[in-house]
Amino acid sequence: MRILVGGSTGLVGTELVKYLTSRGHEVTRLVRKKPNSNERCVVWNPSQGTIDAAGIEGFDAVIHLGGDNIAHGRWTAGKKRLIRDSRVISTQLLASTLAGLSQPPKVFVCASAIGFYGDRGDDVMTEQSQPGPSFLSTTCCEWENATAPASKAGIRVVNVRIGVVLTPKGGALQKMLTPFKLCVGGRVGNGRQWWSWIALDDLVRVLEHATVTESLSGPVNGVAPGTVNNRTFTKLLGRVLRRPTIIPMPAIVVSVLLGEMGDELLLGSTRVVPQRLEESGFQFSYPTLEPALQHLLK
Repeated sequence: MRILVGGSTGLVGTELVKYLTSRGHEVTRLVRKKPNSNERCVVWNPSQGTIDAAGIEGFDAVIHLGGDNIAHGRWTAGKKRLIRDSRVISTQLLASTLAGLSQPPKVFVCASAIGFYGDRGDDVMTEQSQPGPSFLSTTCCEWENATAPASKAGIRVVNVRIGVVLTPKGGALQKMLTPFKLCVGGRVGNGRQWWSWIALDDLVRVLEHATVTESLSGPVNGVAPGTVNNRTFTKLLGRVLRRPTIIPMPAIVVSVLLGEMGDELLLGSTRVVPQRLEESGFQFSYPTLEPALQHLLK
């Protein structure tokens, strides 16, 4: 397939481009500045509302992963605006442009996040569950709604609600490795909050699966079936690293140091299952946490 990828320089996008290329797809990257190379690229600037519409004619599929890093820096008013706008405005521009093409793609796969559900305790979330009231929940709702022009134009749209992406190359796992290796790792808060995760290797396969599986449209939970709570996550990570996990981080410390970001990302409980992925026949390479960590951390 001829596939256009937005957010191709991020943690997930970089691995996705490599994976799709290895699978024989012809990949073009959607970038803000054309690199000094012969790499296939199309230039756009979402903040200025500009995009090379002619350059995105004739693709079979578009995958968009763009968005500011939610775990970098405290959530000030400006940071929250950047988190929201970097997702919603870019998706609106891309979806409306795709809708107006003479040769639109057959499918538009757009990232979303399990932040859609918010802090839900022990309740199990499927794609039919309602959104929560938090900042991330509201942002994810707007993010998914921004794809509407594409779906109204008859393009199959898939909103992949991505969980905690596990890779030592970045994200949550990378941040946890140093304290755990130094034997100062431990549970966060009371440890009962659910963390819905997915190995990066499986996530890129999920994105390809959503692209080629015509029965999939609308929300799809991009998480592994083996969701665990923070206490179990901590225990298994310590076991794989062969380190003790006896120094907890109290909830009050998380709230003071990280504010709203810590409350939503570290203390919030979101227990999500990949119902639609499994119904569509997707087979996870790493459905449970300990083998996933063993693979990722060698």
